[in-house]
Amino acid sequence: MIGLFKVKEKQREQAQNASRGGGASVKKQSAGELRLHKDISELNLPSSCTISFPNGKDDLMNFEVSIKPDDGYYHNGTFLFTFQVSSVYPHEAPKVKCKTKVYHPNIDLEGNVCLNILREDWKPVLNINTVIYGLFHLFTEPNSEDPLNHDAAQVLRDNPKLFETNVRRAMTGGYVGQTFFPRCI
Repeated sequence: MIGLFKVKEKQREQAQNASRGGGASVKKQSAGELRLHKDISELNLPSSCTISFPNGKDDLMNFEVSIKPDDGYYHNGTFLFTFQVSSVYPHEAPKVKCKTKVYHPNIDLEGNVCLNILREDWKPVLNINTVIYGLFHLFTEPNSEDPLNHDAAQVLRDNPKLFETNVRRAMTGGYVGQTFFPRCI
């Protein structure tokens, strides 16, 4: 479990400081922020995934997740995803982008991710843990049937050995076709 700050304690402390003349006002959290705090405090990530808050722990609505698959085509690569969560979460799925340029059938070259639970299959009962496991699964079992990168999907379907070669070339920092991929291994 990730040891994050306690929201209620902090709010009480700020309220006490404000009543003593500290001047700091207590910002009321949206339902989305409260739900996200609960989701993050209950995260149960695989050891190959980490979460960080580049804007500090006061901005839970924007964070990064690093995934380092320990199996499959993408073994030992490191892939960084940004999450932007709206104030109406969980009624709206988080916006997720891959910041690591990757040769993958379900991630395009701009970092858009094709994962059904981020689109049509999103339901408020799902949570951040589910999304991270979904992303992790994309690296262990890429889906050539619902691609964003159609070229990669076709190679995966038609010639898995060439797909594996292309993935390794991309991850070690090289060209696949006309596209250069920076090293991520």
